[in-house]
Amino acid sequence: MSTSYPAPMTATSTANNNLFAAVDMGTNSFKLTLAQVDPSSGRFLTLSRLKEPVVLGLDTTTTSPSSAAISADSLDRSICALRTFQNYLHSHRLPPSHLRLVATSAVREASNKSQFIQTISETLGLDIEIISGAEEARLSYLGVLQFFPIYNYTVLTIDIGGGSTEFTVAKGGKVLYSKSLRLGHVTLTRRYSDVAQMREHIRNEIEASGLIGKIREFKLDMVIGSSGTINAIEKAVCKGYAVKAEETVGVPEEFGKREWRFNRHELSCLLQSLYEEDQEMEGRLRRMEFFKRRGAFILAGTVLLDEIFGRLGIEEMEVSGYALGEGVLAEMSGHVFEGFDLNANARWRSVFRLALKFNNKKRMKAATTCAVIARDICESLRKLNDNHGNKLSVLLDHRDLECLDAACLLHNIGLYAGEKGYHKQSYRVIMNGDHLCGYTEEEIKLTALLVRYHRKKYPKKDAFEGSAKQKFRILCTIMRLAYAVQQCLPGDIQVTEFSYSPEGYKMVVNAGEARNQSAEDDQALSDIIQPLDEDLSVSMEKELEHFRMVFREKLSILVTGTVSGG
Repeated sequence: MSTSYPAPMTATSTANNNLFAAVDMGTNSFKLTLAQVDPSSGRFLTLSRLKEPVVLGLDTTTTSPSSAAISADSLDRSICALRTFQNYLHSHRLPPSHLRLVATSAVREASNKSQFIQTISETLGLDIEIISGAEEARLSYLGVLQFFPIYNYTVLTIDIGGGSTEFTVAKGGKVLYSKSLRLGHVTLTRRYSDVAQMREHIRNEIEASGLIGKIREFKLDMVIGSSGTINAIEKAVCKGYAVKAEETVGVPEEFGKREWRFNRHELSCLLQSLYEEDQEMEGRLRRMEFFKRRGAFILAGTVLLDEIFGRLGIEEMEVSGYALGEGVLAEMSGHVFEGFDLNANARWRSVFRLALKFNNKKRMKAATTCAVIARDICESLRKLNDNHGNKLSVLLDHRDLECLDAACLLHNIGLYAGEKGYHKQSYRVIMNGDHLCGYTEEEIKLTALLVRYHRKKYPKKDAFEGSAKQKFRILCTIMRLAYAVQQCLPGDIQVTEFSYSPEGYKMVVNAGEARNQSAEDDQALSDIIQPLDEDLSVSMEKELEHFRMVFREKLSILVTGTVSGG
């Protein structure tokens, strides 16, 4: 490989134009979703989810929805939460035009909503959009479309929020019917301590809305639930929450894999367990330990969903890991990238669902970080290759990169069975199940082998033949390097610079925990560039040598922020 460049060449930019962020300002909490969008395929990878428990619905000045006002304390919590989000997005170099903030039930029904929006704008410089119930339902459906391959199906989506519940019948990316009811888990908790009275109110609201008759006009293919309450219910069913303690001995693994669905009987069993627990302190403590902050509202949310099942005759519900935030992201992507296809994610959705089936939040975060680092390295190498001559012996196409993304996202799914040999277990799950829809046998094999060899032994040379052999070695080297960086360095890792000079390649990564830093603090840390300390350098040595063998160039890794090998 030629090393005749007179000066370093850098494959980085000041702003990441493929990043998009959405803030869902809900009744119970404010949620930030940050995603990286691939403009060539329309698929996006959720990088981070931050949530701040603002709880607007429990801190208004009256119990009447028509005259409720957001209190000064709620406003202060809102500003604090949004400032945290601002600092986090600044650290990721998000273009300002790629951020959209939407406010839902609690804000749109507040008597002082204009003052609330104006104060936030003057304090933080953020523009907030108050969306209607119908718009909330539409965006939630767009989010569900990014999780399930349901574009050609007639579906009913149900989204239970803190202050309202959205019902949407849709097909082909278009809403056929939507209805928003003022039934939310926070407002129901606030108004009713008696479950019987709560049930009566829910029934009356549903009956008076005309919802049942309208929905029965459609021939539904499936019913899908989304957002925090329904996700929490599905997780409780999956983890066997309603199973008595004495019945769980020896069966915890049975409830380890999320199926993203539950039926009416399972919902009823969970509701009965929650109701019984509510009668004694020990049960309430168990509930709070499992559901965390949502534990205060989960009984009302489960009662509400049980009544919806009964009123609409629902027997089974699929559960989406995506909702309003992802719908906002999908719509923003469509405005920025010409030809963005809402149905383009069918293959990628199956990868994401498989990862979520086996991984908890912590492992998903690690897998996502690995994918982002690998993609940053690939993109940087591509730019250097395009601008300064053919330095890669084999060019990678978008399908190869998608397999690399998939391998990074799935590399740790085998951890559900234990840490020893988990990379082999991950390989077996991918190869021995019909999980990856739309992928060819060769693509599945490539993905599985990348997972198998992301750690421990480097692959033998006979895994592939011809040009595919060198392509596999390039992808495997990049994945092993990304995994090693993710394992060695803490926090939200970002590749901030990737350059080439006569001395070889140089990669600069930001390894600081940036969530609560101010813009000034973040800039100060970014100015401190240092090599890996001795312990980290030793742990990375093997992968750096693999990189040198495959790319025939040395790679140096520098870090910004405070990093130690301890």
